[in-house]
Amino acid sequence: MKTRRIILAVSGASGSVYAHSLVKALTNRDDVELHVIISQAASKVLTLETDLSTEDLTRGASASYEPDDIAAPPASGSWRHDGMIICPCSMATLSAVATGFGHTLIHRAADVALKERNPLILVPRETPYSAIHLQNMLTVTQAGAVVIPASPGFYHRPATIEDLADQLAGKILDQLDIPHTLFHRWGE
Repeated sequence: MKTRRIILAVSGASGSVYAHSLVKALTNRDDVELHVIISQAASKVLTLETDLSTEDLTRGASASYEPDDIAAPPASGSWRHDGMIICPCSMATLSAVATGFGHTLIHRAADVALKERNPLILVPRETPYSAIHLQNMLTVTQAGAVVIPASPGFYHRPATIEDLADQLAGKILDQLDIPHTLFHRWGE
């Protein structure tokens, strides 16, 4: 079984529960090596939205990196990985990725993912979208990224917020072809 190296970057948008669902789904697996980057704004939002700490998002990871450590492995194209997720993805982070502005490790790692043609998944949670947001989503999509807005479905009849977060996390993992049992699929 091949171990897949996945980067999870958490930016300062609302939606920390989505990142937590991904961490739960990706840790303690023999087939995934999880690397986590948490922005300073994400740390603040995490404490405002949940009872979680940054340690709850990094505890099971193979490695975690400071957001200003642009010398960390994910900043280099020679460091191979199997995909990067930015969840949630703030509009500032989306803008940085769309313009190639590599100011933080998250921005630089996303830029590297695009230039190396590695999967990059951005999960914006903002609403409503401005024309600038939509243009930036189009730009990153044309560059090879996948945009999955944090728009949970309801066909699986969620009973809790965790059910909603898990369903979106499952949609993200589907894009990376990582098996999961986070939700029941339509028609199954």
